Parts: sequence; C-alpha cells; structure tokens
Amino acid sequence: MAINKIKALEAAKAKISAKIAKLEKKILAQKHKQLATLPAKHGFDSVQAFIKAVKKAVGGKGAAAGGKKRRKRAVITDATRAAVKKLAAAGKTGAEIAKSLGISLPSVQNIKKALGLVKARK
Repeated sequence: MAINKIKALEAAKAKISAKIAKLEKKILAQKHKQLATLPAKHGFDSVQAFIKAVKKAVGGKGAAAGGKKRRKRAVITDATRAAVKKLAAAGKTGAEIAKSLGISLPSVQNIKKALGLVKARK
C-alpha cells in the first residue's frame, strides 16, 4: 500500500514539475516579447540607442552613483612611497596623506603596511 502511494506521489510531482516548466517557458517567451518592444514603445529607433539612454539614466559606463565620474587609477611610484613615509613620520593621518597625495586611503594603508609602518594586530 505504501509503495502505491509513493508511486502516486512521484507521478503527481512529475506532472506538477512538467506544468511548472511549461509555465516558466511561456513566461520567459512573454518577457522576451515585451522586452523587444521597449525601445519602440519609448520612442527609440534602435536597441543600441535605448541601451545608451538607460545606461545614462542610471549612471552607467564610467559614472558612479550620483553622476560623479570615477577617478583615474593612481600610479604608485617610489616617490609616492617616500612621500607616504615622510608624511606618516610627520604624524599625518592616513586620510590626510591620501588627500594630499591624491591617492586612496586603502593605497596609503597598503603602502604603510609594505613599509612596516603599521603595528601588527593581535
């Protein structure tokens, strides 16, 4: 008896799984169809123009949140390392050093660590 109930349960699960898969496929097809009509619906001639407008609206490609442009990556040279060492010896904070040299605070911390200017954590 239990074996028959288990078989019936397995068959019901298989039937439900097939229905779910069919429904997911149908929903995905509708979603693709709706997405394909978005550019024309919003007055754009091409998908590329629509994507460009969406990226601009959400601050994509080269712009951080709030419309700010990303900083160019700083190049850490021996002169930069020497300046960090000098400013750290003068008692400046990491934030002050970063601001005066135009590098990020994590860069200052990495340089100080490499130079042995930070105490080891216990």
